[in-house]
Amino acid sequence: MTPAAELLLERAATLDDGPVPSPCISVCRMDAVTGLCEGCFRSLEEIAAWGMQGDAERRGVWTVLVKRVEEQA
Repeated sequence: MTPAAELLLERAATLDDGPVPSPCISVCRMDAVTGLCEGCFRSLEEIAAWGMQGDAERRGVWTVLVKRVEEQA
């Protein structure tokens, strides 16, 4: 598992009922094969939509990201 993947899983485990933080870890490189950011595992569409989403939608994105990381492990 990559260090970025490990960090994402650690951050996901600390999510609480408060405001949902961005999964961005400032490693902004898009993988040409998967189309996902190598740092946060989001697609360009997910990254662009983040600022307009509410907390419920953002929690849904986090759930998807965790599944993506676990599938790669």
